[in-house]
Amino acid sequence: MITAFDAAACALLLIPFLWFGFGLAEKIGAWVRARSFPVRITLPLVLLSGYLVFALPRGIFQWQTCVGLAAISTLACALLVFGHDWAVLAILGISVDLGFFKNAFPVAGLSSMPKLLLVDVGLYGYLVLRPLDGIGYDFRPRWRDFRVGLREFLFYTPIAIALGFALDFLHFHPTLSNPLWFAGGWVFTLFFIAVPEELFFRGLMLNLLSRRFGTRTALIVSSVLFGLAHFNKRTAYFNWRYVILAAIAGVFYARAWLAERRILTSSITHATVDTVWSIWLR
Repeated sequence: MITAFDAAACALLLIPFLWFGFGLAEKIGAWVRARSFPVRITLPLVLLSGYLVFALPRGIFQWQTCVGLAAISTLACALLVFGHDWAVLAILGISVDLGFFKNAFPVAGLSSMPKLLLVDVGLYGYLVLRPLDGIGYDFRPRWRDFRVGLREFLFYTPIAIALGFALDFLHFHPTLSNPLWFAGGWVFTLFFIAVPEELFFRGLMLNLLSRRFGTRTALIVSSVLFGLAHFNKRTAYFNWRYVILAAIAGVFYARAWLAERRILTSSITHATVDTVWSIWLR
């Protein structure tokens, strides 16, 4: 059962996630960068209030979880100040992918909160602490976001269907989905799955790789890594079928992001793929 404290904890983590998408970084960036080094790298510890508000009333507070989140957040910010981007991405990415804090919010529907907290840390780091140009983290929609995003979904669909059924990864379920159910699932997937993953793999990883190795190489490498990030999904071991389909999907997500240099564009492709798969093809 979701309590008022749970809702408050979610709000504390959602507020920066959403506000950064509406220009908050521009309002506080100069002020933050004028602070001392200790202040700059520890400001994200405010996000731990979300965990405290959730865990303390339930009596499930764990020092290991709190200290771990604090250490990763502070270390990531410190490394970012000194320009160690790949170390930052490794720390945040591995923490999420291997589920270091998956039991921090042990309530149905709140399992994505640790990921959201670390996404907030990444947004603070790359939009406020040491801004990276061209991420495209903006929730103010444009018609072209939908046109390009859905175009790449349509390009990927025949490949995914043919290969997915050939590999016995996809299984058709003739379910008549309620339009409101589909829309609700799509919006949830957009904000809690697609946007965080697109921020990491396209806005940050592809963005940084392309500056050093060129767009084509960056697209391939980031897509392969995106596929490999799914190795432990829906299996106890290495899910090679999921890795292959996800890596190919990553190519089309990257194409969507590159077309507009906007996270929302590739997230529309990503959310549509995931929603259709979860309802009719899982």
